[in-house]
Amino acid sequence: MSFDIPVGLTDLLQEFTVGVLREKPRDLIQYAADYFNRLNDNRQENGLGLPGLPKGVRFEAPTQNGDGETVDSDVDDEEPEPPKNRFMRRKSVSAERYDPEADEDDGEATAVFPKSDEQRKSLNEAVKHILLFKSLELEQMQTVIDAMFEKKVEPGFHVIDQGDDGDNFYVILSGTYDIFVEIEGKPKCIGNYDNQGSFGELALMYNMPRAATIVATSNGTLWAMDRSTFRKIVLKNAYNKRKMYETLLENVPMLSTINPYERMNVADALHSKTFEDGDVIIKQGDTADCMYFVEDGEVRITMTNVNDPDTEVELTRCTKGQYFGELALVTHKPRAASVMAVGKTKLAVLDVDAFERLLGPCMEVMKRNIDEYEEQLVRMFGSKSNISDLR
Repeated sequence: MSFDIPVGLTDLLQEFTVGVLREKPRDLIQYAADYFNRLNDNRQENGLGLPGLPKGVRFEAPTQNGDGETVDSDVDDEEPEPPKNRFMRRKSVSAERYDPEADEDDGEATAVFPKSDEQRKSLNEAVKHILLFKSLELEQMQTVIDAMFEKKVEPGFHVIDQGDDGDNFYVILSGTYDIFVEIEGKPKCIGNYDNQGSFGELALMYNMPRAATIVATSNGTLWAMDRSTFRKIVLKNAYNKRKMYETLLENVPMLSTINPYERMNVADALHSKTFEDGDVIIKQGDTADCMYFVEDGEVRITMTNVNDPDTEVELTRCTKGQYFGELALVTHKPRAASVMAVGKTKLAVLDVDAFERLLGPCMEVMKRNIDEYEEQLVRMFGSKSNISDLR
């Protein structure tokens, strides 16, 4: 039997394990409860709920005192210690929490660092699989690319040090890097990066000290983005994306059976895709891999007779707030109809894995939709035998 490992699970459990080894809690169950509750609280306070965790995400674990009680390590009232080496920056004393809702656009232009066409191409390739950037529009992605600056490193260079303030987010273009966590006063290597990956976003997202030390083990090149730009572009966009999708989903009757938290998770799993007039969104007979919600525009749903491709019947149209493509995911059968864009159309896409994970409470509603769909076809084509000829 084989199992699909959810995106981010390995990194999440690795960080939890590191916290356990470092803190050695007496009550492991209580420690785990505090750890994950704190992680969830931080996500919700910052208006974020990204699905899964991209490689390199580091969560600062809660610490316990000698009595086994969990204590808050966000604020340190003592003066920071002097740097241990020339690469270390000051330790975190306190940091403001970022509130995307209160962050109004001040009109200040984002810094631009000139790049060659070759550099832009390689950077685009390096960031396209980073989860945090997947919801960015093309223009926003180009702003991200513009705002990144190059950083060359040599073997032994400390890119970040555990306990420091977060200053930059890093994307690896080349080079190898070891990940160290201090356990019982000694650094322990818990992993590495090999010419790809990203790291450093946690401290910028949640105002938490660096949870690990990253040391270059070869010559390499990093692309970095400063804290202010990261928050202004990436975090605020993630917040705005969630609010937009939550508003869209609130008006979907099928989702009336799920609670606000479940709806938030669905919103976090969505990503936008734009189609031009006449583009084929779904082709009859194809394997189903996602469903769609209409953000803006209109689509037409048609069915053809497999024995006579020239025979096409328009079944219905969907406009803003409506959805389609879910029936094939419920029945696990090929697409029963084709869908085409009418004018420029923007859709929110929910892939099959997220669909099965998040929309369990809606399954009965969707199964009823199948019956209604069959009844509609019977009215149009006269009998179920005629319907089977169309598929």
